Amino acid sequence: MPSKQSISAPFIELEENRARKATSSPQDQRNRAVAAFLDGRRLKGYIYNFSAQKDRFRLFLEQDTLQREGTDVQMKDLKAIFFARDFVGNSEYTESQTLTPQNGGRKAEVTFRDGEKLVGTTDAYNPQKIGFFLVPADPRSNNLRVFVITKNAAQFRWI
Repeated sequence: MPSKQSISAPFIELEENRARKATSSPQDQRNRAVAAFLDGRRLKGYIYNFSAQKDRFRLFLEQDTLQREGTDVQMKDLKAIFFARDFVGNSEYTESQTLTPQNGGRKAEVTFRDGEKLVGTTDAYNPQKIGFFLVPADPRSNNLRVFVITKNAAQFRWI
């Protein structure tokens, strides 16, 4: 007769796998990203090794915490990385560009070469750095934060 431990171990593992698949954790949400390329392409996936100090990162098209297969993405090829709540979004929703007293950080506007404008707040803009994080003005935005590639923005201004 098998021991109690040998029966329960596979069961526990199965339950953990089910729980992981059933819901996304806040960690998964922080890692969900859309890489916006200068040529207009958008690549959706998960980022586990992002650093604002490095010129590249790996984007995993599937949720893969073991980080087995990913695509290397160069910052120089991007206009921004959108860290998103979900990949679906709402194409009918128009984001508010109005900043409120609840928005922390310095108020800024970024315009990209393709005409897209982002309004939000940042604490880390430095034109000498690879990029900076911008928190959207609209708290209901699908974007939690946006990493803007500094040299690929057409204009930056404090507002």
